[in-house]
Amino acid sequence: MKHCKNCMMPDTKPGLVLNDQGICQACCHYEMRKTVNYQSRFEELKKLADKYRKNDGTHDCIIAISGGKDSHYQVYVMKELLGMNPLLVSVVDPFSKTKAGEYNFQNIADAFNCDVIALHQNPSLVRKMVRIAFEEMGSPTWPIDRAIYTFPIKMATRWKIPLIVYGENVSWEYGGVLQKETYSARDQLKNDVVKAIDWNFWFEKGISKKDIEMLQNPSDEEIESAGLEPIYLSYFIPWDGFRNYQIAKRYGFRDLSHEWRREGFVEDYDQVDSVAYLVHPWLKYPKFGFARATDVVGYWIRSGKITKKEGAQLIKEQDHKLDQRALDDFLAFTGYTDKEFWEIVDKFYNRDIFEKIDGIWKLKDPVWKNL
Repeated sequence: MKHCKNCMMPDTKPGLVLNDQGICQACCHYEMRKTVNYQSRFEELKKLADKYRKNDGTHDCIIAISGGKDSHYQVYVMKELLGMNPLLVSVVDPFSKTKAGEYNFQNIADAFNCDVIALHQNPSLVRKMVRIAFEEMGSPTWPIDRAIYTFPIKMATRWKIPLIVYGENVSWEYGGVLQKETYSARDQLKNDVVKAIDWNFWFEKGISKKDIEMLQNPSDEEIESAGLEPIYLSYFIPWDGFRNYQIAKRYGFRDLSHEWRREGFVEDYDQVDSVAYLVHPWLKYPKFGFARATDVVGYWIRSGKITKKEGAQLIKEQDHKLDQRALDDFLAFTGYTDKEFWEIVDKFYNRDIFEKIDGIWKLKDPVWKNL
């Protein structure tokens, strides 16, 4: 396992490649921002907004939201800066919600005076699919993540609202399988955030075609007929999660600072809504040797917020930890015992990068040992 010499992201991350200098794509792309004329790109965004703007009071764009800091920022840009009339579209998973998460979801509609359409997923179906995805792939939130990507497209097609606004292109911003920066989000399902799975896999597990209807995109013909134009805001505006957080707070966004100090996390303002969902980002640790702390440390190093040495210490302290509250909520929803959960996790530990010492999995070559 090799690590980026700048941000310390390991090359076990799917799609991540280190160049001849040992630097990952995310860090290279961040440096490339210095050569980008973002003022010119924002003018392009204005032209797109003008192209789809409606003057009859109807919605003229769709924004995929969760209620988080980035969602607040996306609505801020489209509504406050560009004067659009967005329809907010969200997927609400069946896990327990934090107080901040419940508040933020209501606040985003209230603060920006927007309508919201939310898909509240079928708990029994999601439970069944979560268990299958966890046991077979180590990716329990697959049915939730898939809906998050497909539901806005379904609503845009149904309501004939072509312009769909997403936040960042995760593959470009953080290193992944897509290597071309573009404003178009047409290929979003190919960015490996939601692993492609043959539908026959689910049918063989007892999931019906009716069950997966909300997880399937409209047909190519329907999408073509609707003239959909999905875009990434991060192409037009240099993406900065901490800046988004600061602006979101001005419009009422609440973090978890007064509610929950999460183990395994180094901040309190990202992924703040759904409790059990946090098991999902932690599962990167046994599979790839890094988790949420490494992600955020990379953002902070690139933006100059912390030094590499400070980041390595945060990774050492937090990356391996799975928050107990998140685990308890996951177990309560899925019906697993604690023992069953860890037995399933055990089979996903990557033996190439981990070794078991006195019954505990430990990284063979942790990044902090090489500094």
